[in-house]
Amino acid sequence: MSVETRLAALRARMKETGTDLLALGPGPNMHWALGFHTHPDERPCMFLVTADAAGFLMPVLNAADARARSALPMWTWADADGPDAALQAALAELKATTARKVGVDETMRADFALLLLDALPQAGHGFAAETLGALRMCKSAAEQDELRMNAAIDDRAMQAAFAAIRPGMTESDLAAVITQSFKDDGAAPLFRIVGTGANGAYPHHQTGDSIMAEGDAVVIDIGARKGDFSSDLTRMAVLGTPPADYDRVHAVVEAAVQAALAAARPGVAAMEVDRAARHVITEAGYGEYFVHRTGHGMGIEGHEPPYITESSATILDPGMVFSIEPGIYLPGRFGIRLEEVVILHDDGPEVLSALPRDAFRA
Repeated sequence: MSVETRLAALRARMKETGTDLLALGPGPNMHWALGFHTHPDERPCMFLVTADAAGFLMPVLNAADARARSALPMWTWADADGPDAALQAALAELKATTARKVGVDETMRADFALLLLDALPQAGHGFAAETLGALRMCKSAAEQDELRMNAAIDDRAMQAAFAAIRPGMTESDLAAVITQSFKDDGAAPLFRIVGTGANGAYPHHQTGDSIMAEGDAVVIDIGARKGDFSSDLTRMAVLGTPPADYDRVHAVVEAAVQAALAAARPGVAAMEVDRAARHVITEAGYGEYFVHRTGHGMGIEGHEPPYITESSATILDPGMVFSIEPGIYLPGRFGIRLEEVVILHDDGPEVLSALPRDAFRA
């Protein structure tokens, strides 16, 4: 999708939401709109969009790089002067000084947002999620292909982990195997959560030097980036004889994944997908041990809308990409999480990973 096409779609959403001016900071929203984002630091920088114009408030030291990527106007400022005069000039030339509603990028630094809002005291404000966020949720065919490519990279890294895992390794040892697989595929590692034994009961365990032992269940949650998009995949491994009732708990989580996949259809509210998974786990007696949402959107960011939560009224549409990742976490014992990333189509979800969800037995 070209920049012109994206800006046209963005302006249509701005009109629908009554947004006169949209301000995007260096980060994922700017990247979606332009195909790149400027260097993020403490110097105020914004991409400003109105109904018929657009341009940058830009620190002068970053201007040459930005001009090599975009022909849109720039209002530059130097460290010695500060950004205020350049911002006033930008707003005047964009005819935005009388804006009634400003859409503020919620991922932008607060001091950038306050600088803009202070310059427009008459304006109310909303968030970019109303405009750009709605557009980012549905991926184009090319974007879907990139997500499929990244899912295959995750699959290969998970297979490398399964081939290497053994008692006596540390979590960090296994994370290094995963990292190398990502690099071999030309992908940048984003995260490698390896939680062995009781560490697996912490959903966001910080991978460390814990040693994997015979009888451990190991949570392996990985993600990388190649191109513009992120990946995410979680599977389980068991070293030797699994803990008591491991197989029962794994079966419950697998049933929750299947229930969520069955519930994920166009026109359904995201909360219904979460509730389908949560119902299975609650009915099995483990409801208090399912401590997070069922899923999150995937794209430029690893976590983005739509969020598959118990309270989300977001209606699922074809082209949305999100994870389904219920889990059960038994403190002091083990955790189990199984995660798929899916593309939603008219006839239901396409699961991107080709790997089975059975625990790998080492």
